[in-house]
Amino acid sequence: MAITSALVLFAVIWFMVLFIVLPIRLTTQDDSGDVVPGTPRSAPTNPALKRKARIVTLVTLPLWGITCAIIMTGTITVDDFDLFHRFGPEGGAAQTTKDGE
Repeated sequence: MAITSALVLFAVIWFMVLFIVLPIRLTTQDDSGDVVPGTPRSAPTNPALKRKARIVTLVTLPLWGITCAIIMTGTITVDDFDLFHRFGPEGGAAQTTKDGE
């Protein structure tokens, strides 16, 4: 796995975990009873983004490490998802090209 692939994988996992963690312990302005004029009632009063970013990073690191280990050892490969045998040179578009000639 190239370094760029590893960084992209980390970013994807990080944002997936972020969207899971964001609504946890969220207090809206409507819940607290202090709605600022011009803002929606569902706006958070204190989103605590630094704390949530730390939590997300701590959860992402082991998930990313496990995912990288699975990819690098070849435990799960792209061939495992090829249910209809279309990924190889014999399947898919390559097969229609041979038939058309």
